[in-house]
Amino acid sequence: MNSDDRALGAPSAGTGPLAGLRVVEFGQLLAGPYVGTLLGDFGAEVIKVEAPRTGDPMRDWGRLRHNGHSLWWSIVGRNKRSVSLDLRTERGQELARELCRSADVVVENFRPGTMEKWGLDPERIHRINPRCVYARVSGYGQSGRYRDRPGFASAGEAIGGLRYINGHPDLPPPRSGISLGDTLAAQSAFQGILLALYARDAGGGSGQVVDAAITDACFAMLESAVVEYEKCGFVREPTGTRLPRIAPSNVYRSSDGKWVVIAANHDTLWRRLARAMGRPELGDDPRFSTHHSRGENEDLLDEIIGAWAAQLTADQLDAALGEAGVVSSPVYSAADIYHDDYFRERGLLVEHHDEVHGEMSMPGVVPKLTGTPGAIRHGARWTVGADTRAVLADLGVEDAELDELVGSNVVSDGREETARNSEPG
Repeated sequence: MNSDDRALGAPSAGTGPLAGLRVVEFGQLLAGPYVGTLLGDFGAEVIKVEAPRTGDPMRDWGRLRHNGHSLWWSIVGRNKRSVSLDLRTERGQELARELCRSADVVVENFRPGTMEKWGLDPERIHRINPRCVYARVSGYGQSGRYRDRPGFASAGEAIGGLRYINGHPDLPPPRSGISLGDTLAAQSAFQGILLALYARDAGGGSGQVVDAAITDACFAMLESAVVEYEKCGFVREPTGTRLPRIAPSNVYRSSDGKWVVIAANHDTLWRRLARAMGRPELGDDPRFSTHHSRGENEDLLDEIIGAWAAQLTADQLDAALGEAGVVSSPVYSAADIYHDDYFRERGLLVEHHDEVHGEMSMPGVVPKLTGTPGAIRHGARWTVGADTRAVLADLGVEDAELDELVGSNVVSDGREETARNSEPG
């Protein structure tokens, strides 16, 4: 992006494997909008439809502020154009349907029934655009007895089984310090959209509905837990910092008070670790020489490894274990990530200019593609409806009607916000 583009804030044309695809994103907060972010990162043109003036509440989410604004929006709102429509009005709904007429993908994450109420449901959209892939992200999905429940990540993680097996025995089941269920659901919807697009283009030419749910995405992470209950009557319980009988694989505190993961739960790795600790005889000790015997003696193993780790700093542990070929890693905070050059070498942190926050280290695009990589083409649109006029003009809406729609609050185009901000005092 050159300096002129930065000044104008004009979204640039898409590059990447999804270039040429048009996405219309409805919804708010995290799960649905993150689907749009993933699609935009890989080149799709994403038109985000927001409520007039207030926009997506995600614009104001996040505990910290910089320059008076959320930092989270810089990530969720990137690579998108902002169009403001009041979907509770007939004209707003008509314009939204016109946007969907040319869309390859529609994404929404309202409660089931909301899009039907607005005349924007899959059946109606497919009548005017049968090739459209329509992705629905919700708490519990579009079917089943819980479909009408309101759903957030916390609830989906709970009923989907993730909360139960997380944490330590005899303590309340904790949550991760992120909205894990929302992110998992978004990635599930993203996968479904790509599958549906492939099926459309390789086969019959018709779109379909992608039904993604937070609960589904969390449940899909449970591996064989439910089958173990069905066939063996066994219920997995929270196990703290290790998996039972997978040893050694745990976190150990270094002499400078940092946590380090050491995973040597393979015969060869265990012998390497024993040599690195200066106790090669433990490699062939019958208590530890096999996967089964190490599992039987995991508490003793943790005592031995913990005592050794406590004599070295985290950097010394990292160097010694790396040289020995043992799987290990320091447990990083955000500060540690920021100061480790690996994350910039890998493109996990990239330098980006944001119109509100200035130069910032933005999370990069994953996964990495060698031929058609994703990219951050333009930053988040900080003015609600910044692209309303340009996008609606492409639909044939005249300036006179646009002025009337702005005046009646059916749309906003950012001009009134600019005017307010330019008023004296």
